[in-house]
Amino acid sequence: MDGLRKEFQDKKKEVSQLRAQLNSLNQEKEKYFRELRSARDKIKSRAQKIKALKESRDNLTKQVKETKVERDKLNDLVKSKVGVKKEVDKKKHELLESLKIKNDPVSIKIMIEQLETKIETEVMPFSKEQQLNKKIKELKAQLKELQSLGVIWKEISTTSQDFSETKRKAEESHQNVQDLAKQSQEKHQNINQLYEELKELRNSEQPLAEKYLEFKVKYEETKKSLDELQVRINELSKILNIEDERNYKDKVREKTAEVAEKIKKGKKLPTADILAFQATRE
Repeated sequence: MDGLRKEFQDKKKEVSQLRAQLNSLNQEKEKYFRELRSARDKIKSRAQKIKALKESRDNLTKQVKETKVERDKLNDLVKSKVGVKKEVDKKKHELLESLKIKNDPVSIKIMIEQLETKIETEVMPFSKEQQLNKKIKELKAQLKELQSLGVIWKEISTTSQDFSETKRKAEESHQNVQDLAKQSQEKHQNINQLYEELKELRNSEQPLAEKYLEFKVKYEETKKSLDELQVRINELSKILNIEDERNYKDKVREKTAEVAEKIKKGKKLPTADILAFQATRE
């Protein structure tokens, strides 16, 4: 029985040590689990961003190709109209020269408006005002003469406007190609950056997973040892409790016999003897 009691006490100490060890292992296991989960969440987030950026980049690349086709068509159209524009400019120059007029109708209208505004808003000598009115009159005469040419000037004006508009569209289309290509390149660079981050995260994931598994195995092994030890302690506890109960009853019987002997001899009974005697009656 002494050997069993010693084993019982030793096992209880061992249980205390194993529980402390189990708690420490659990903390390490949970720490690596959190780090592993964080790394995997980041990997998932990067992968989703890469997917979204790829879709956006591919869409931009498609737009670049489509816009290039449109730009090239407009450039070809501009080239085809260069010759016509030169002919019209030549005709315009000859017409203005023959009329001894230096400006086109649009410029003349602007000049007239500026002079009229100046007369209305500025304080000036009467002679100066007369000069300005004379100039306005001359400009109006030139404008009237140009407008009287009708069809010829309309042809010159329409052709010039058409060429300018086509050239403007071609330049805008070229700018769109450059803007879209730039955006596509930026998306591509972002994707490469995310791939680098993803690579680093995956490299860090493996050792974290190994550490987590290592502490999980140690935890399970320690828990198994603790459970087995607890089973033995429970067994010893039952054995020792039964033996203690038997020892107690034997001692009570012995005490009862002593009390009975004292009663026969008429001796005075101490409190301990009375309690032991009462125990046998229960």
